[in-house]
Amino acid sequence: MGLLEDWRKKAYNENADRNALQKLWNDYFLKEKEIYAQLLANPNEEVKGTVKELADKYGISVEYMTGFLDGIQDSLVAPNKIEEDLAEDTEVSLAFDNEKLYKNMVAAEAEWLYGLPEWDAIYTKEEQHNLYLEQKKSGTIVKGKKIYPNDPCPCGSGKKYKKCHGRNR
Repeated sequence: MGLLEDWRKKAYNENADRNALQKLWNDYFLKEKEIYAQLLANPNEEVKGTVKELADKYGISVEYMTGFLDGIQDSLVAPNKIEEDLAEDTEVSLAFDNEKLYKNMVAAEAEWLYGLPEWDAIYTKEEQHNLYLEQKKSGTIVKGKKIYPNDPCPCGSGKKYKKCHGRNR
């Protein structure tokens, strides 16, 4: 069984003790925040190595590094092949796309991450606010105006909707 599968079984185990699971996530989020602060300090530097090397570099367990890789995956310039038997000696890259990363943090509602002060050196407060709004609006569904049978048909024919596109064909 690969590292990713082990991490997901442990971190998302619905049968696990709630307190133990809460402790796992609290510990993980603290470490995750520290890693992101370091990565954002040099956003253009590509950090790469084996899973074990990166875990050692950031002072975390291989298990937590696996969780980190799972979390950052959708924000990377080139995704790592973590689904295919991730092991300690698997080479990975943490080269991320700034905009994708910020928006994914907003989407995950991880205020402790998109609120990191390191973002201020990358984006102005206005740019951060615009990215935040862009991400929030991307999940909003806007329904069009309801068309009633006696309304003019939106196709522009001049007929009532019920006599044009509203009839069963």
